[in-house]
Order: sequence, then structure tokens, then C-alpha cells
Amino acid sequence: MNRTQLGTTGPTVSRIGLGGMGMSGAYGASDDTESIRTIHAAVDAGISLVDTGDFYGAGHNEMLIGRALKERSRDDVALSVKFGALRGPDGSWQGFDGRPEAVKSALGYSLQRLGVDHIDIYRPARLDPNVPIEDTIGAIVDMIDAGYVRHVGLSEIGSATLRKAAAVHPIADLQIEYSLLSRGIEADILPTARELGVGITAYGVLSRGLLSDTFRGGGRFADDDFRAHSPRFQGTNLERNLGLVEVLASLADERGVTVAQLAIAWALTRGDDIVPVIGVRTSDRLSETSAALDISLSDDDVARIEKAVPADAVAGTRYAAAQMAQLDSEV
Repeated sequence: MNRTQLGTTGPTVSRIGLGGMGMSGAYGASDDTESIRTIHAAVDAGISLVDTGDFYGAGHNEMLIGRALKERSRDDVALSVKFGALRGPDGSWQGFDGRPEAVKSALGYSLQRLGVDHIDIYRPARLDPNVPIEDTIGAIVDMIDAGYVRHVGLSEIGSATLRKAAAVHPIADLQIEYSLLSRGIEADILPTARELGVGITAYGVLSRGLLSDTFRGGGRFADDDFRAHSPRFQGTNLERNLGLVEVLASLADERGVTVAQLAIAWALTRGDDIVPVIGVRTSDRLSETSAALDISLSDDDVARIEKAVPADAVAGTRYAAAQMAQLDSEV
């Protein structure tokens, strides 16, 4: 599998990464046995970037990935871990904690759950408005000096915060939502990242399954499925967005590929500094995802795709209002 470096200082990783969130209940029930099979298949296929968060399933996802990686070489995987999101026992969100002492405590638990002696990229899940980003980054740098972390990453922060963080220590990558339906980073955040030599690990490339064949006939979601509460999957918003998917599907049909594959292929054309992180839960979906690497798109192809799905055409925000208000990247 092709590889690329994350930014100018980050690790060299596979051209696509594997996201673990969906394996721990974010989109409804999941199966640990199939999840581990999928992780094994990904690593065996050369996918080296595996992303998780210590709050995914309240630690379940880290323990799951730790179990899976016991049967593979640690050197074959670059582990990316988000921290700082606070959750109650009922799964409710309680805010974010970026205090230096919280950084070091969270890291200790993550190392234990994952069963590893270091994490390749460690990143706050969101900006803590009560803690200067310089202090949070400084604590991660302490952990780099101690040998527990290799690189600093960030997630969902804006250009001004990115500049402050990069002044403390080189930033390997910014993890942020980016897809045909979520292109807000193109105006300011992406140019800033490129100026500073920061890579982009793009999550939500399939817009949580919307850019796929899964919901083309509509969809219903369990209460514990994130999409049941996402504005883009509600009422007339969903109807409008599915109309965009149908137009994209006609282009995919011309190429003999799936909607998901075409959406991933588009993301791959945005630059070698952008690594899509795809949250698949089964080995079949993994095979579909990996096949997108073999799709070659010309400039004309890209133009047709972007005409079919204009940057401002999506209906509904990517998170509910309360969550959007917590995103430094949306300020």
C-alpha cells in the first residue's frame, strides 16, 4: 500500500487509515469478533494508521484495539489516540479536560488499555476553553521527552489555535472532518496547516455513511446511533442530502464503483498531505474502502464530482448545535 508522511515532522503512514469509533457503539451495536477480524485484515493489507479515542465506548475501543494488536507487530502500526473528552456513566458528554495533569493521567490509562509502551500520535479531542492550548501541548511534549509519546496531533481546532500550538512544538497532523459534504477547512484551516507543515487526517470522509449506498432508500436509526441525533440525517435535511448522493451515484455507476469508493477517491485527490481515516466495522467494508486506492481521477472527473456535490449544498450541520458550539474549528 502507498504511504505518505503526515506533515513535515510526523510519521510515515499508509495512504488511508482505520478509524475505530464505530467499533464501540457510536453507530449502534457492534461485534467484537468481527471488529478484531477487521483490524487484523487492515494491518495485513498494509493499513498502518489506526485511530481511536480513550472515550470511545468509555475505554472499550482502546481495549479492543489492544487485543487485536497483540497478534500483530507493534512496529507495523502507528497508533493515534484522542483524549480529554469527559463522559458520564450513561454516555453523556461532560465537557473536555486539557489540563496538563489530566493529559498525563489519561495517557497512563491509554497505555494500559492498549497494552503498549508508547503512542505514536497523541492529541486532545477538542480545545479546552479553560486551558491555554500551549499548556496542553507542553504536557504532551513532557511525555515525548519521557518516551511515552512520539508525535503531537490536534483535533477540530481553528487556524489561530493551530498557530499557537505549533509555536510550542511541531504538530504532526490535524484530525478534522473533511469530505465532499464538509469542506469548510478549505478556506482557512487547510492553507494554515500547509503553511505550518501540518498534515491532515480526515475523518467523516463518508459523512458517517451518508456518502455510500447504505441510506439511499432512507434510513432509521437506533437511539444509541449518533446519526439519530445528527442534523444531516433529520427529516427534510436527509431528503435533500440523499438527492446529492443520487447524483453522485450516477457518476459512480459510470465508473463501475460504489458511492463510498468515489467519495474516498475524491478525498485522496486533495493532496498527499491528507490521509482519510475510514471508520469501517466489517472486513467486507474494509475491502470496499481499500479498493478506492485503485481509482484514478482526472481533473475533469474531480470537476464533475464537485459540480454534482457543490461545497455549499449539504443540508444541516455536521453536529447538533450544542456540539457545534464546542468546536474551535467552527469559531
